[in-house]
Amino acid sequence: MTKKILVCIAPGTEELEAITVIDILERAKFDVTVASTAFDGSLTMKAAQRVMLTADVKLVEVADEEFDCIVLPGGLKGSENFRDSTLLIEMLKQQKYDEKWVAAICAAPAIVLQHHNLYPDALMTCYPSFMEAIPEKNRRIKRVFTDVLNHLITSQGPGSALEFAMEIVTTLAGKELTAKLAADLVTLPNLNYHQV
Repeated sequence: MTKKILVCIAPGTEELEAITVIDILERAKFDVTVASTAFDGSLTMKAAQRVMLTADVKLVEVADEEFDCIVLPGGLKGSENFRDSTLLIEMLKQQKYDEKWVAAICAAPAIVLQHHNLYPDALMTCYPSFMEAIPEKNRRIKRVFTDVLNHLITSQGPGSALEFAMEIVTTLAGKELTAKLAADLVTLPNLNYHQV
């Protein structure tokens, strides 16, 4: 069955992370919906590095749908917008309750998940300068970290976005698909995606 993914974007979202995730998950043939959490309801917005991003829908339009994974790209302003979206926070709570996956990268694990204490027992990583926001017992200094018990994938930043996206694919659809994508994308063999 095709995996259904929600990728959230907001003004100030880190575009390298958002675009990389959307690209890789589309290549994996997942059903990807890009949703705007912009408070003014706009679908097109300026990202962290001034690239214009366009969502498919407003978040409220898909609030009652079920997703195999909700993805939160980072970027300081984008993460702050996610943090302040009551609807998104309720969706994340429901996702956790349903034992479905959440994937957050860069500032998002600290500014969104940790701020709202959504995963008090989860192990996670985030952008290095926000690491202190995560309690030491929960902190993992890794580029990508998957907490299987809590259905949570976290990653450190723009430079780890490809690894983050590939980890989402591996977690939801298996290593064989990841290896095929890695070959098609001509990724470096030492990234280990080529090994099934």
